[in-house]
Amino acid sequence: MKARSMLLQVAVAYLMPLLLIFSIFLLIRGHNEVGGGFVGGLVAAAAFILHAIAESPKATRAHLPLSPDKLIAVGLSIALLSGVLALFQGNPFMTGIWLKQPLPVIGKVGTPFIFDVGVYLVVIGVCLHILLNLAEDER
Repeated sequence: MKARSMLLQVAVAYLMPLLLIFSIFLLIRGHNEVGGGFVGGLVAAAAFILHAIAESPKATRAHLPLSPDKLIAVGLSIALLSGVLALFQGNPFMTGIWLKQPLPVIGKVGTPFIFDVGVYLVVIGVCLHILLNLAEDER
């Protein structure tokens, strides 16, 4: 087994929370400005992959609240739900529905934001599924 770099482990311990916070920032501002679920999900997946490089894929899987497969399923369900909500109001699928009052920090919230959350989870799940499986096969 290869020796792990202590410098990389310490750096990742500080970088990972910052990258995850930045990914949520990108997710939240994405429906009004540059960013969104896809870019935020890529940044979050990069944080977890960096952790897998510093520690191990097994340790990274232990940090995840859900397995990558479940993240994909939950994300797809949330994205589908955002489109179906419009059907209950008699509107076409994926018609945007917005709350009347903006939320503090987040701003205007509606079904496009819910869709972005679903995309965020799907992107994290897909990237981690592929990259963690490749990293485990390498060992």
